[in-house]
Amino acid sequence: MVIGFIGLGNMAKAMISGILSEGIVAPEQILGSARTKETCEKVQREYGIETTTDNIKVANMADILFLAIKPQMFSKVVPPLKGVTKEKALIVSIAAGKTIADIEQMLGNEQKVVRLMPNTPAMVNAGCTAVCPNDRVDSASLDMVLKICRSFGDAEVIDEKLMDAFCAIAGSSPAYVFMFMEALADAGVKAGLPRDKAYKFAASSTMGSAKLMLETGKHPGVLKDMVCSPGGTTIEAVQVLEETGFRAAVMDAVEACIEKAKNL
Repeated sequence: MVIGFIGLGNMAKAMISGILSEGIVAPEQILGSARTKETCEKVQREYGIETTTDNIKVANMADILFLAIKPQMFSKVVPPLKGVTKEKALIVSIAAGKTIADIEQMLGNEQKVVRLMPNTPAMVNAGCTAVCPNDRVDSASLDMVLKICRSFGDAEVIDEKLMDAFCAIAGSSPAYVFMFMEALADAGVKAGLPRDKAYKFAASSTMGSAKLMLETGKHPGVLKDMVCSPGGTTIEAVQVLEETGFRAAVMDAVEACIEKAKNL
């Protein structure tokens, strides 16, 4: 089996790293393409895979072909691949806003297509990926995609109509979380903490809170209440967040992200 990547950016490299670390295939079974020779050489040195600047070569050889490109590049990169992929190749796209119908229109309705939405924590094997197959994808092919996605984090199958919502609450949300952690750290610095310690405390507490919720299965409201002692310090902070519209701001941001995804 040959796994091909068209596009060798951060997300593709996170996937390649997960695939190799889990031993799903050997390095010589992965072929990737990028626009520049410099990128190809760098990825080849780092992961030991074969690389090329020729997208057609990758499409010709891949049994599973990842379209790891930005949505803005889709209309330029994908149409030339029509008719050059293997007959039973599985096409996997990670481009936000590009639907299964878009991919089928560009490559042909007979293709097996899976649409993915990973997020950047995949770069440290802590990703969260939504998976949506078309009707031609058999169970074995879907299982392989899930195995690949779970090599760099969690993965769940969802209906395609929910992909824009997933994009907003998982695909894009690391940016919101980083803003939150930066604000926490800035507040710590204002209160006298050294900046390096403030960043570490903010990141560690955010990571620990997420792990606590996932491993206990408790509702986030219950976990919040566990921190808020009667008459204590935390409830004072919670009141300020409520008064300044913290929840509403997050919900408005998610809605804006969904609308943008629909219009890509």
